[in-house]
Amino acid sequence: MLRAIALVLVLLVAPGSAAAEPPSSLAADTGDARWGWPVAAPHVVVRQFIAPANRYASGHRGVDLAAHDGAVYAPADGIVHFAGVVVDRPVLSIRHPGGLISSFEPVETTLTAGDPVARGDPVGTAIQGHCSALCLHFGVRLDGEYVSPMLYLGGLEPSVLLPTRR
Repeated sequence: MLRAIALVLVLLVAPGSAAAEPPSSLAADTGDARWGWPVAAPHVVVRQFIAPANRYASGHRGVDLAAHDGAVYAPADGIVHFAGVVVDRPVLSIRHPGGLISSFEPVETTLTAGDPVARGDPVGTAIQGHCSALCLHFGVRLDGEYVSPMLYLGGLEPSVLLPTRR
């Protein structure tokens, strides 16, 4: 039983799984599969992704990144999925290959749904309202489910299960 559970865990976190690795169609110029950062360096994560226990539970479905100059860039090639206001914040979402959608808030943009964007293109300006200092909330959905954006930025090392006994 313990071996079966370990095998399931290995399959869930193995580097080849869809949730652990970004699709190769989003390869960066360096030849790896990482996306570009949506804000200029230095890259400071103000608040980490916190996965919810279930689809309706509380959590933090993205990362908050310090947006020093306010500029927001497309992390990968895609098509603008949505640009508008949700509740009281301006939001921008970009659809990428492989069932991925990136989202940014609060962001003012002149883009509209259907506009193509390329990795590194300026797509908007972060505005005050989400953090105490200027920041960008950056979220990623894979087939409709939120995942940590750090998986696509290269900020998470793959999990490795070690044996507990010899």
